[in-house]
Amino acid sequence: MRKFTLCGLLLSAALALELGAQAQAQEYPAKPVRIIVPFAAGSTTDALARLIGEKLSARWGQPALVENRPGAGGNIGAEAVFRSPPDGSMLLFMPGPFVQKSLYPKLNYNPEELVPLSAAARVYSVLVVNPKVPAQTLPELIAYAKSNPDKLNYASQGIASFAHLVGEMFKDMVGVKNVHVPYKGNAPALTDLLSGQVDMMFINFGSALPYIRSGKLRGLAIGSEKRSPLLPDLPTVSETVPGFVSMVWWVMFAPPGTPPAIAEKISAATHEALRAPEIVSALSTNVVDGVGGTPAETAQMIRQDNDRWIKVIKAAGITAE
Repeated sequence: MRKFTLCGLLLSAALALELGAQAQAQEYPAKPVRIIVPFAAGSTTDALARLIGEKLSARWGQPALVENRPGAGGNIGAEAVFRSPPDGSMLLFMPGPFVQKSLYPKLNYNPEELVPLSAAARVYSVLVVNPKVPAQTLPELIAYAKSNPDKLNYASQGIASFAHLVGEMFKDMVGVKNVHVPYKGNAPALTDLLSGQVDMMFINFGSALPYIRSGKLRGLAIGSEKRSPLLPDLPTVSETVPGFVSMVWWVMFAPPGTPPAIAEKISAATHEALRAPEIVSALSTNVVDGVGGTPAETAQMIRQDNDRWIKVIKAAGITAE
């Protein structure tokens, strides 16, 4: 009798929790939502978060306010969300790859426990070279680099930056030796690339497009699976290097323990926001693709993407400064 009573109590408690979670999800959001951007205002991440936040505010009837908490490569903002209540009142919006545990030996939170909600957008990187480089195509660049080890150098926004990771993946996949030149940000790296102080760089398609069209930089290949209709003559890297893909993408996260019903509700609202004509237009102007996706689909995308970059980080021995 006691066993049956205990089982009944446990079932009743579980049912009460489930019903409570469903009610909480139906009422969500009952108060303003803060979207933490772990980088400074004015960044691409910040601008995209604000566009989405405006649409979420209109949909929910509650403010969805962007709050910038920069520092430590995004880890300060991410930790704040990690430690916040799992009620959807504080969300994290940040770009990937999401490989913080592989880059930072000591973290005060576990990024793998954050709940992925929706993949918001992505932008592919393009391999560009200064016109002085004696290579008109990607195969010619690879052949030149193999014949001249350590003669070519490539720029990045800094140690452990995305351009650094892509540059090391490229070196490993094609078997060349190029010298890494880290900068403090994208602007100085691009300045020296344009002036010929450095030879090449993987930069996002939106930033590269005007320079490629003007002839100030030579585009050799794009890191997407298919060619872009904006530059149909620009081949993909994978046409020469099978399996090569390089992109930055943005994801909305919630704290660990966020109820699935709330996660699904935020995910659906984010996906709907990305379909708004003004957001589609803004993304298109910056050569960024809207993505969307359920929490489960987003988690799977993160796992697949992380597998690629963790191998690169380990092989090159990269650690964040």
